[in-house]
Amino acid sequence: MNDLLIFYTDDDEDDLSIFADAVDSLSKDIVLQTYSGGEKLLNAIAHSPPKPDVIFLDLNMPGKNGFDVLTELKGSNENNDIPIIIFSTSNEPSIIEKSLALGANYFITKPVLMKDIIKSIEHSLTINWKEFVPDHKTFVYKL
Repeated sequence: MNDLLIFYTDDDEDDLSIFADAVDSLSKDIVLQTYSGGEKLLNAIAHSPPKPDVIFLDLNMPGKNGFDVLTELKGSNENNDIPIIIFSTSNEPSIIEKSLALGANYFITKPVLMKDIIKSIEHSLTINWKEFVPDHKTFVYKL
């Protein structure tokens, strides 16, 4: 079986490091590539075979924010099949609703505790993205 390829973008270096530590603790064969901004993520996807199996995306970033990236990826025929998980500090209903409307596949409010971060990432990697259809009941990860 091939390794699972995850792309994660966030402008906060600490969040990138914490996410990487959480992924390292999982017992799966995962390759993680992190990007410190939306433009860098889009550039990597444009010049990246292979495509990622899943993208974790922060929303609040300077330059191209998560909504910009989400809109661009979901508007592209060649990349709109990549599952995109919003991984944000926000839990505001309007932000969640906008993420769903723009085509995100899942929404996780960043947990505070490392064990909960690990659990949220692990849970999202068990979802069958080919069959999962997000709706108002299933879109948001619940701890």
